[in-house]
Amino acid sequence: MLDCPGSFARRPGTALDMDVLSEVLKAIRLDAAFFYNAEFTAPWSVREPRSEVVAPHFGPTGGNVIIYHLLTEGRCVASVEGGNPIEIGSGDIVIFPHGDAHILGNGSTKTIDLEPRLREILAQGLKLARAGGGGEMTRIVCGYMSCDPQLSSALLGGLPPVFRVPIRDDAGGQWLENTIRFSVSQAGNSNLGGEAVLSKLSEVLFVETIRRYIAQLPSEEIGWLAGARDPEVGRALAVLHRSPASPWTIAMLAREVGISRSVLAERFRHYLKEPPMSYLTRWRLLLAARMLKSSNRGVADIAADVGYESEAAFNRAFKRQFDVPPARFRGAARGGKPPRLNGNGAAPFGSINRQ
Repeated sequence: MLDCPGSFARRPGTALDMDVLSEVLKAIRLDAAFFYNAEFTAPWSVREPRSEVVAPHFGPTGGNVIIYHLLTEGRCVASVEGGNPIEIGSGDIVIFPHGDAHILGNGSTKTIDLEPRLREILAQGLKLARAGGGGEMTRIVCGYMSCDPQLSSALLGGLPPVFRVPIRDDAGGQWLENTIRFSVSQAGNSNLGGEAVLSKLSEVLFVETIRRYIAQLPSEEIGWLAGARDPEVGRALAVLHRSPASPWTIAMLAREVGISRSVLAERFRHYLKEPPMSYLTRWRLLLAARMLKSSNRGVADIAADVGYESEAAFNRAFKRQFDVPPARFRGAARGGKPPRLNGNGAAPFGSINRQ
């Protein structure tokens, strides 16, 4: 992680959820980058395509693509197509975590669809682009984040289609924004390691935004993100994600967290709507599914890596979750049609309804 004034992870009341967030981010393997640097003058309006259109331009990863925009100057409104607009100001970041097509703009004018020009836009890299009617200035840096669609469901499942978070309200956020602005402005100078620095900055920006979003959740919120913020549930989640293959029992986990089994089970169910061991089982199987898709290792070795003592037990659990045994899953995934999660897998890990 890049050095900066203070520590983003140490704001009061957020240390534990940052711990579990760090563990999940290690697993889902973020691939981040900035891809657009623009100055728009009012009136202006642009339509950004959905992530399925954007993703192939960054390689055939097949991952989930999160799209986000940092406003470094000016203002605009942002909305998912057909949704209600939200006001975005200087120092705000607006995130579309599920990669929905969306519209950004300031003032009434014809919306320009960027989809037909996407290849041209991406080819210019971070060279400054200018457009608009000559009025009020808005400066935007755009980025994307690709990640495993199933493993990232723990993090993304409870997020709405679009949300904004200010990052300019403390020294750490100001440092991050200023560093991004400088690095983007220098992107065309072919500095050694420049792309790697920008990728890290893009990742830091995303993580910091999620941290702030978690901290701002209402006290009555439920779901994975709210659970990560809860001291006991957050600690339990962090422990499970740090060592998913350990032979956990509810008693061992409760001792590690420092509360009784009954309290841990109750709080876990309150936020995530399932017991800790059920959560762990599904996370292990998701990790195994990724290994099956991305490696040639044997099923028995993968089973052991995710905490199963026997291949037979792993096969039974995997089939319950995915409706097919591991070998068939691997074949289908490599044929471009990985099976979907069984049961409640469409909204895993205590996600909430997106509004």
